[in-house]
Amino acid sequence: MQTTIDMASTSQYYTDLEEKYGAHNYHPLPVVLKKGKGVHVWDVEGKQYYDFLSAYSAVNQGHCHPALVQAMIDQAQELTLTSRAFQSNLLGEFAKYITDYFGYDKVLPMNSGVEAVETAIKLCRKWGYEVKGIEENKAIIVVCNGNFHGRTISVISFSNDSGAKKNFGPYTPGFISIPYSDTAALAEALTNKNVAGFLVEPIQGEAGVLVPDEGYLSAAKKLCEEANVLFMGDEIQAGLCRTGKMLACDHENVRPDILILGKALSGGMLPVSAVLADDEIMMTIKPGEHGSTYGGNPLACKVSMAALQILKDEKLADNAATLGALLRSELAALQSKHISVIRGKGLLNAIIIQHANKEAAWDLCMEMKKNGLLAKPTHGDRIRFAPPLVINKEQMLECVAIIGKSLSILD
Repeated sequence: MQTTIDMASTSQYYTDLEEKYGAHNYHPLPVVLKKGKGVHVWDVEGKQYYDFLSAYSAVNQGHCHPALVQAMIDQAQELTLTSRAFQSNLLGEFAKYITDYFGYDKVLPMNSGVEAVETAIKLCRKWGYEVKGIEENKAIIVVCNGNFHGRTISVISFSNDSGAKKNFGPYTPGFISIPYSDTAALAEALTNKNVAGFLVEPIQGEAGVLVPDEGYLSAAKKLCEEANVLFMGDEIQAGLCRTGKMLACDHENVRPDILILGKALSGGMLPVSAVLADDEIMMTIKPGEHGSTYGGNPLACKVSMAALQILKDEKLADNAATLGALLRSELAALQSKHISVIRGKGLLNAIIIQHANKEAAWDLCMEMKKNGLLAKPTHGDRIRFAPPLVINKEQMLECVAIIGKSLSILD
């Protein structure tokens, strides 16, 4: 008897559609996902996996958290968008909630993470001219080598990732790049009177989870204060409980002058980002000088408040700290000759694969996929391990067992 295969239920069918009709600007792991719940995702064939990437930390609260799903359903049936041409009953409520939550005077809501970074850059320059008194069009922002703040033209202008930058010029001026976790280099850069701000990731995620030297962030903040320069903390990936504190800067009791948030701000339900600052900085932006049609839309406001509440109610920072320490200790206990480095903080972690084969990290990710865990290499030999923060001890130990089993493919 001949068996009929429903091609629309197979991974290859969807892969072929993307290949034919979609731009080739990503190289994803070959898995086609259909469903997610908590720490798990399922492909179109029904196979279950642990998600060890969390959409680059956008689903800290876990996939399809019921409180977020309900908030989205409720608000989607009421009002989703007004644009900022009119006010909504939720924007003011959200603004009060998030400014109280993080302790700032004002918030400027946007959508994607890179929009928030661009917003912070504009805000910093505006402050530089109107408050610090920098000569017009001379403002400089100091950034770090190895940074990843997005892929707009301005942001790639200060990237040193050739893949993100080559053949997209001419580039936007006004940036100086210095080594990461180097206070001497920062102090030298800040001697330039035209520096308005210092933009930094408290942990560099895309670079392979680079954790700066202890004391670097607090020293950097002090240097910025002494030079009358704004410290801009890009907490898009490292923030919102990911590293075991509400913000990664909290590990050194650093309060950014401009705080940049995104990703888990909506728990993965829709693009939401935000820039927070006090009045002296935020009120330099006047009507018509910056904005977004979708920024601060009612749906985003409702979902974001629910997402932020979950982080506190479920004590996800504490869980990230505890389970992150467990993950690193259990990975070390594997004593694999192929893992040369284990690093991270909370549940933002990475390993570096040591192997003669340059594709070893990719091969390992393929084997982990086969064994029921999804992760992806970055910069060739580094693999991020960043599961949803709702993961429990039993699940974590099962994941480490999968990693250990999968490492045998490299022997």
